[in-house]
Amino acid sequence: MARSTLPVKEDMRGDATSLTALTGIRALLGALTAVLHIGITHTMLIFKILRTDEWNTLRKEGETTGAPIDVADGYIHISTAQQVSETVAKHFAGEDGLFLVALETDALGQALEWEVSRGDALFPHLYRKLTMPDVVWAQPLPLVDGVHQFPAGLAEASE
Repeated sequence: MARSTLPVKEDMRGDATSLTALTGIRALLGALTAVLHIGITHTMLIFKILRTDEWNTLRKEGETTGAPIDVADGYIHISTAQQVSETVAKHFAGEDGLFLVALETDALGQALEWEVSRGDALFPHLYRKLTMPDVVWAQPLPLVDGVHQFPAGLAEASE
C-alpha cells in the first residue's frame, strides 16, 4: 500500500547520506507513478466533497469525521482530481449545496493511505479527523442544469 509521505526521523535531518537516499526514494516513486499511471506524486492536491452542513460543521468545530459513509467505513473518503468528477456523479448526483475541498497530501501525514477501490484504482483514504488546517481551499460546487460545475483546469492544477 503506497503512502503519500516519506517519514524522516529527527536524527536523520541534515545527514547527507540519509537525505540522498530519501531523494532517491522520491525519484523512484515518481518514476513508478509515471510508469504505472496511478496518479500518486509526492505532493499533490486531493479532494473531499462535503455537503453544506458538513462544511459548516468543519468550519465551526475545526474538525469533522466526515459524512455518514466515512464514519461507517472508519476513514474519510477522498478523491484525486482525476477521480472527483466520477465520485460526485456516482455519490452526489443532482445534489445541490456541495463544497469541493482541496487538501495537500503531504499535510495529511501518515494517516493518509492509498487503497484500491472503484475500478481497481487507488483512492486516498484519511484515517483521522479532517481539520480546518488541512484545508488548502474550498469552494461551492454549483449544480447547473443537473450537472456539477468543477473549476476549469482542476486536473491540470493538481498534478
